[in-house]
Amino acid sequence: MSSPPVSPSAAANLASARALESLLAFWSDAGVDTFYELQAKDRLSEGRQRLLARPSPALHPTPANPDDSPPHAAGPSPLAKPPPPPETLAAAETLAQSATTLEALSEAIAGFEGCPLKSQGARQAVFARGRQDARLMIIGEAPGAEEDIQGDPFVGRAGKLLDRMLAAAQLTDEVFITNSVFWRPPANRTPSPEEQMTCAPFVARAISLVQPQILLLLGGASAKFMLGRPEGILSLRGRWTTWTSPEGRDIPTLPSLHPAYLLRQPGAKKQAWSDLLAIRQRLDQGL
Repeated sequence: MSSPPVSPSAAANLASARALESLLAFWSDAGVDTFYELQAKDRLSEGRQRLLARPSPALHPTPANPDDSPPHAAGPSPLAKPPPPPETLAAAETLAQSATTLEALSEAIAGFEGCPLKSQGARQAVFARGRQDARLMIIGEAPGAEEDIQGDPFVGRAGKLLDRMLAAAQLTDEVFITNSVFWRPPANRTPSPEEQMTCAPFVARAISLVQPQILLLLGGASAKFMLGRPEGILSLRGRWTTWTSPEGRDIPTLPSLHPAYLLRQPGAKKQAWSDLLAIRQRLDQGL
């Protein structure tokens, strides 16, 4: 039985919705995660107008009074999330350091209660897959729906694309794959820096146990957190840097585009492929 025809107006609305979804995903991957108003404003012009309207302090001096305080003292943004409690970070560090194998680390992560994502609908902890002595360690952002079901990272559509690209670059047997957090965020949202901070001791311990020669950071959330950089992934990708382990070991590190982004923007696959070739060459040359 054939499907009923779609009206031109319905088709146009669907195309517009898909275009908007693609655009929002693009800006999210580029590091833009907040907007305040629907219409853009010229803040510089507004600032100049306020300065011109303000009385000159030389003509209208205000007596200094050390007891005066502003009616609304500056404080942290109400939208900013507080950092994880010190005791939570200490517990994560203790558990991570006590793990002497990757199997023990996986068990420690599964038993860790300090990450709020664990109680927000995730089925299970999703730690890692791949070679335990891999020369290349890939760190993504967070598990998605399929990963939450299967218990392994990068097994959904984005993971299958990643596997095909790794195979084409002859890197399949060279990788250990994990994420910056180990539980699926609600609705597949981007993990927050606070959630990543809670899981960071386990990520660092995994790196220490695997001892990779190169780190590949997939996606803006992973790259920005691991490197402590504010730029979006479109600025960071393709630029070699280093990540320093708690033991003081400097590891060559390359940020690149997340395969989920490549599914939405196929034209960007060329850039991601270039990054994999750069890694392949570096491994081959032993650099």
